[in-house]
Amino acid sequence: MEIFKRYVMLCVGLLIVAFGVAFSILADLGTSPISCPPYVASMLCPLTVGEATIVMHCIFILIQMALLRKDYDWVQLMQLPVAFAFGYMTDFACWCIADVPCPNYLMQVVWCLVGIVLVGVGVAFEVVAGVVTLAGEGLVLAICKAFKTRFDITKVVVDVSLVALACVASLLWLDGRIHGVREGTLAAALLVGVIAQWCNKPVEKLAGKIGVNNAGK
Repeated sequence: MEIFKRYVMLCVGLLIVAFGVAFSILADLGTSPISCPPYVASMLCPLTVGEATIVMHCIFILIQMALLRKDYDWVQLMQLPVAFAFGYMTDFACWCIADVPCPNYLMQVVWCLVGIVLVGVGVAFEVVAGVVTLAGEGLVLAICKAFKTRFDITKVVVDVSLVALACVASLLWLDGRIHGVREGTLAAALLVGVIAQWCNKPVEKLAGKIGVNNAGK
């Protein structure tokens, strides 16, 4: 029963993050680093942001397998259904807020901050649930294991690489301008982890109340 509750918490976290991504897209001030490539891909080909996110996560899983080979833990294939769930949740969230007004820069900033807060809260739920490592984090962990690098440095390198990929794709194949990467991208990179840390204790207390003990362990 506890494992079921953990997966419910994971799904709640994914949905909250999905709405955070949707609000960042609505704000049009740049998405979080990991959402930059799917956002640009959705402008390049007939895929929604959610579908492009699924494709990206599948690529991340394949890279993990290639890096770790015989050391790959097949339990991590649970990242696959989570990727599909998150992708479709993202499209659902974008549909839900499609008509929310964003008439000026002030409202762009407001919705951008709402998106960042939601992503941080959602990440806290995912961490406390402690059941599946998402493909993005799984990729970072696989690189750390394969090349004996530190997690924090590797995470920054991966994030910067994703942002750079989105920028290059925008410049080469769109209209010569950078899309999906703006001040909101930097704000998300700086604030999401901090917000998730702040929310960790309250979410752990909530988890304890519903019978999820030693949450995130």
